Amino acid sequence: MKRITYIFLFLCIVLGAFADDVSFRASAPSQVVVGTPFQLTYTVNQRAKDLRAPEFEGFDVLAGPYTSQSSSTQFINGTRTSTFTLTYTYTLMAQNVGTFTLPPATITVSHNTYNSNGLKITVLPEDEKPDTQQQGSAGGNSQAGRTSQASGSKDDLFIRTIVSKTNVYEQECITLSYKLYTLVDVAQFTNNTKIPEFMGFVKQEVDLGNIQTNLEHYNGRNYQTATLFETQLYPQKSGDIKIEPASFEAIVRVRNQSQVRSIFDDFFDTYSNVSRQLVAPGVTIHVKSLPSGRPQGFSAGVGSFTMNSSISATELSTNEAVTLKITVSGTGNMKMLKTPQVEWPEGFETYDPKLTNNTRNSAGGLTGSKTFEYLAIPRASGTYTIPAVSYSYFDPQAGAYKTLSTPPYTLQIKKGADDNNAVVSNYVNKEDIRQLGSDIRHIYTGEIKQSSQDKVKFGSWIFWMLYIIPLLLTIIIIVVLRKRIRDNADIRKVKYRKANKEAQRRLRQAKKMMTEQNEKGFYEEIERALWNYLSDKLSIPTAELTKDNISQLLLERGIDQNTIDELNTLLRNAEFARYAPSQNNTTMQQMYEQTAELINKIN
Repeated sequence: MKRITYIFLFLCIVLGAFADDVSFRASAPSQVVVGTPFQLTYTVNQRAKDLRAPEFEGFDVLAGPYTSQSSSTQFINGTRTSTFTLTYTYTLMAQNVGTFTLPPATITVSHNTYNSNGLKITVLPEDEKPDTQQQGSAGGNSQAGRTSQASGSKDDLFIRTIVSKTNVYEQECITLSYKLYTLVDVAQFTNNTKIPEFMGFVKQEVDLGNIQTNLEHYNGRNYQTATLFETQLYPQKSGDIKIEPASFEAIVRVRNQSQVRSIFDDFFDTYSNVSRQLVAPGVTIHVKSLPSGRPQGFSAGVGSFTMNSSISATELSTNEAVTLKITVSGTGNMKMLKTPQVEWPEGFETYDPKLTNNTRNSAGGLTGSKTFEYLAIPRASGTYTIPAVSYSYFDPQAGAYKTLSTPPYTLQIKKGADDNNAVVSNYVNKEDIRQLGSDIRHIYTGEIKQSSQDKVKFGSWIFWMLYIIPLLLTIIIIVVLRKRIRDNADIRKVKYRKANKEAQRRLRQAKKMMTEQNEKGFYEEIERALWNYLSDKLSIPTAELTKDNISQLLLERGIDQNTIDELNTLLRNAEFARYAPSQNNTTMQQMYEQTAELINKIN
């Protein structure tokens, strides 16, 4: 009976631990277009049943739920790891424009009920239809229509300059960003990017990490958008400050138009890379000077701040350290905030304050806190008062100066033991501490041992070697460096040498996409790996590469025709899989292996 009880308890513990690892997630696009179907998926990492989806208010359920599952097992260093994924997929379509919230769904795993996360979906309106007259004009000239489609109009691809505000005070934070709007396929951006110097501002560039794309309705059309650059600017002078335009160079993939169209063109069309120069317009910022009547102790702070303080002790003995902490919190130009001045009473030995920054970027500037730690050591007993510390700043929202203050602190110092060695730990940026009572050092009276030191004699072989060896090393280093400089000066040779390394990096990224089952991202990386590899190897810009000139140049470099045919087939399959994934008969693993093998052949 005891054995059965132990087994039952063991199973309960194991199942409880198993249940704690259950992950039940909901995912869907954050922006969709009204009348356009999209997929909502619920994913759980354990075997489950009884999915209860919420009411999809504002959405029509076109299909689903469709169920799929996958599992895998790995052995790493003798350790067996298994994963299991169960997915439920709905196809929905939004009925109206607006922002809708989908409540969490529930599912049952091992007799336990779990909730998914909720979702917020923004529904955008459909693209506005062009006027009939414009349609007729476009239809009357088919050749012009084909040219526009091939190259892309200015309304299909552009960059906006977005600033948070154009009327500010000195030192008030402005957020500026360059945002891409596109209806075409942007393959990449080149290094030919020119960002203005932002003269008259102190700038704090924002790290965007991996650039994410979103759907946005702008001027009657739904664009894919991405923020390419963002910075925070703090104007340093009053008046109108003009920010010059920025320029970007994008590589756009466009379909090669044929004179005769058929139903097979959508599957077997070829594409070319076209370079597009994009200009983000400049903007003028109107900066107002700070008003007169600045209070005493104004520290150039502009924003909204609070201040609090604390002290480590109010009753202590002589030679014991006391720490006063002052924390300034808020949002604004926190980098410009000066250290508050503390007036310590006479008889206190003071040290430079320690500063701790805990800030992050936000729309209004740096947000967070700066903590100043002041350390002092009383050397005499008595009652002392640390006066209140005042701190003034300008609030642009109120248009007025404000002053913050800390309370005064009264310290009771008792006479301590006859120990003149003050102990200060965990404190940086402090002055050297004087060791009282040990100012005199005794003279050493012991025996001093002397030793002779041999010197290198002039004209000896050691003397000449000390001259010849450094000279030879210098000559060798100069020869090697000159050769390396010559090699690096030829950009084509540098790209040729690094072509395989860049291709392998792209293949690693494609393998990551394959592991994540991201088909679109996988085929994009495969295409980029091949096109960029051929561009570097053949010393031809990516925008000028076509399948015809690739074949001709590879033949001239001694590549056999079978390898060239295999390359063209692989490029065609990658394009086909990217734009018609449901019709693709080549698995991602096969295409990955074919690409890696082909690059090795060409090398």
